[in-house]
Amino acid sequence: MFHNRTASDSLSEFLRYLAHHEDANGQRIPALTDLSRELGVSMASLREQLEVARALGLVEVRPRTGTKRLPYSFTPAVRQSLRYALILNNENFRKYSELRNHIESAYWFEAVQLLTEADKQELQTLVFYATEKLNGTPIRIPHEEHRKLHMIIYQRLENPFVTGLLEAYWDAYESVGLNVFTGGLSYLEDVWEYHTQMVQAICDNNYEAGYQALIQHTDLLYHRPETETK
Repeated sequence: MFHNRTASDSLSEFLRYLAHHEDANGQRIPALTDLSRELGVSMASLREQLEVARALGLVEVRPRTGTKRLPYSFTPAVRQSLRYALILNNENFRKYSELRNHIESAYWFEAVQLLTEADKQELQTLVFYATEKLNGTPIRIPHEEHRKLHMIIYQRLENPFVTGLLEAYWDAYESVGLNVFTGGLSYLEDVWEYHTQMVQAICDNNYEAGYQALIQHTDLLYHRPETETK
């Protein structure tokens, strides 16, 4: 396995320890007193380093079970940074949305060709449930289906950086209230008409048609009504 010595040297002692024990996912990490002696780091410094690792989602700390190393995920680090960016300026959501759109379009063809028949069935089921919500009384916003549909399309890439960036987008989407903002029934119907086209194209192996529906549908968010139409 390739190891970047410069990158390793720039990490804290605790993060280097985690990186060099990547086969210990789910296993308990030695007590801090033991690690302090092994790494030659003071307890105060080690606790600070542990909190950084915890914020990055690299470890889980529980009172009775101790500290466990978690599988690597890019999401926690991006999520925290993006939340901070949104507090600084809500306009950063639009900028991040543009990044997300470029990611989805760039990986579309690679991602959809990796989907299994079970994945395609799940996509069809999500479209069905979303349509039921929109046609129900009262109308319900199919946000959960929206998020799942997009994440399923890209899940087979097995690229933690793509997944992390996309998951952080949906967290931000919820934090700015778009999961509860309808924009009116007509807007939601347009969104799900494109989703229907995307899923049907995937099931038909017509990836170019699905790509065109994806590109057209991402533009809807920027042209949604400012207030709900009755």
